[in-house]
Amino acid sequence: MSFSNQLRKENQDIYQKIFTHPFIQGIGKGDVPKEALIHYIKADYEYLNAFMHVYGIAISKSPGREDIQLFNEQIDFVLNSEVHPHNNFCEQIGVTYEELQGYPLPPTADHYIKHMLFHAHHGGIGEILAALLPCPWTYYEIGVELMNSYQPGSDHPFLPWIEFYADAEVKSLTAVLCERLDQHAEHASESEKWRMREAFRKSCQLEYAFWDMAYTQEQWPCEKEGVK
Repeated sequence: MSFSNQLRKENQDIYQKIFTHPFIQGIGKGDVPKEALIHYIKADYEYLNAFMHVYGIAISKSPGREDIQLFNEQIDFVLNSEVHPHNNFCEQIGVTYEELQGYPLPPTADHYIKHMLFHAHHGGIGEILAALLPCPWTYYEIGVELMNSYQPGSDHPFLPWIEFYADAEVKSLTAVLCERLDQHAEHASESEKWRMREAFRKSCQLEYAFWDMAYTQEQWPCEKEGVK
């Protein structure tokens, strides 16, 4: 079994918890509270900005062009493609995408970003890949899970979101990251592989926590309303 498949198997409990979260099930049913969607988009916009920064750090650590090209392609996908599912949510709640940009991060999103930055600054390429991989991998599987469970028709409000993440392009991007992680794991020491496992597990846990943060509209203690 490949290293990435081992990680997926070890974290089945978190994946299943994500699939059954009320926010995810609400996407499948076409019924997510407006304020939860707003909270999600505000946080995810800033999260994806940070995600691209982490890819940039990975580029600076890449020993050769193969990894540089890989991370550059991932930046392009986040920058130019992942606006589409955000726009789908915005269209359904009647709020423009631009209105939801530039807000402070809620606690969970803030922690998730700092978790990725920690591994980006202190780890090698394999460790960075392990920290980043759960995001695209869980989203792809969420898309497939919702497509299979709900079989949304053309009138489903979140069909573009579900189709986007269940698409073969997201599957291919995820597969390439898995393959590269496996290549780095082949030459990693046991301590390095332990750090990869830890980074991957925590990112999976934080993926679940991110959905929960949005659904519960998590705020910092004593947060002042209207502060941007």
